[in-house]
Amino acid sequence: QEQLVESGGRLEQAGGSLRLSCEASGLTFIYYAMGWFRAAPEKETEFVAAITWSGSSTIYADSVKGRFTISRDNAKNTVYLQMNSLKPDDTAVYYCAAQKVLGYEITSANAHDYHYWGQGTPVTVSS
Repeated sequence: QEQLVESGGRLEQAGGSLRLSCEASGLTFIYYAMGWFRAAPEKETEFVAAITWSGSSTIYADSVKGRFTISRDNAKNTVYLQMNSLKPDDTAVYYCAAQKVLGYEITSANAHDYHYWGQGTPVTVSS
């Protein structure tokens, strides 16, 4: 059974850093591009970052560009989100998601393109 499990979310002060992890199981990891999305209270789910299956290309939301970095380790079936210079507006539940691409070097910022989702990990940034 395909499963994505996020970890690393917690309470952090503004200006601090966090690294989120998402471990995949039950799927062939290299067949999937990976993305991170977030959902803040009373807001719609928002795209954060995505990475191609090989890790050669990434895309970011304007709100996190220059502060967040997405990466992956295909040997560990894990995708990461390094979050620096955190702001209170970054407070949200962060979800990782897998997009089946079967070798194509593509990514997407559209949540509808993703096939599997994790349960989320909460991040709270205090001012």
